[in-house]
Amino acid sequence: MSDSSSDEENVERSEAKVSKDVNEGEKDEEKTFEQLGVRDVLCDVCKRLGWKAATKIQSAALPHALAGKDIIGLAETGSGKTAAFALPILQALLDTPQKLFALVITPTRELAFQIGEQFEALGTSIGVLVAVIVGGIDMSTQALALAKRPHIIIATPGRLVDHLENTRGFNLRALKYLVLDEADRILNMDFEVELDKILKVIPKNRHTYLYSATMTKKVAKLERASLKDPVRISVSTKYQTVEKLKQYYLFIPQKFKVDGLLWLIVTKSYDFIYFVSVAMLVF
Repeated sequence: MSDSSSDEENVERSEAKVSKDVNEGEKDEEKTFEQLGVRDVLCDVCKRLGWKAATKIQSAALPHALAGKDIIGLAETGSGKTAAFALPILQALLDTPQKLFALVITPTRELAFQIGEQFEALGTSIGVLVAVIVGGIDMSTQALALAKRPHIIIATPGRLVDHLENTRGFNLRALKYLVLDEADRILNMDFEVELDKILKVIPKNRHTYLYSATMTKKVAKLERASLKDPVRISVSTKYQTVEKLKQYYLFIPQKFKVDGLLWLIVTKSYDFIYFVSVAMLVF
């Protein structure tokens, strides 16, 4: 699955191919989850969460996912893509209750916990058991969680492989659903070897959803290796951000950047999330 550096022409051609196949979410009017085929018990949860209508990616993906199709979706963070793959999985779980039913692979532990919280919120009325398996947490504690045979596992690739190779009695041979979330980031973080190992030990007869912000050569190659005749959905363009996302920048002298950040957090009524890629202060 490894590949050389990106060829811009091939990447742009791949992106164009994806955007041509399905763009329903951009054209259709807002739809309710009931109109998209989601069961009443899950629609009720969506209403309690304050979701009055489906987002573009949900409107485009849900009918195909609920019909049993593999999905490859181009959608940015914040577009509602988690529910676009969580709702079909939970609805299928209603029909066929089974432990170790679905696996969601994510690039970071933070994203894994966010997805886990969303699955727990959506599955609260149907008794869904979720396990988040990421690095930085004791392996034996996670092994106990896996021994309970959760319905849904959300994991980072490296830690999941650790358990597949070292946790006695744990396997994914009965898995029905695989989700590769933020696939471009997974591959950019050099998890290709781990992904290969995971794909070799899960059933080939499964449903697969792949979501990515961009269609790179590596993502296209991963699609060919892991999906069967997928429906391609695009509600994103290269370097696009979410429509409702408000972005600001502020010029501050270098020596006052920390003070400026603290001032903004204390005095402004915004919600702030401050991201860094390593465990140090970065500007």
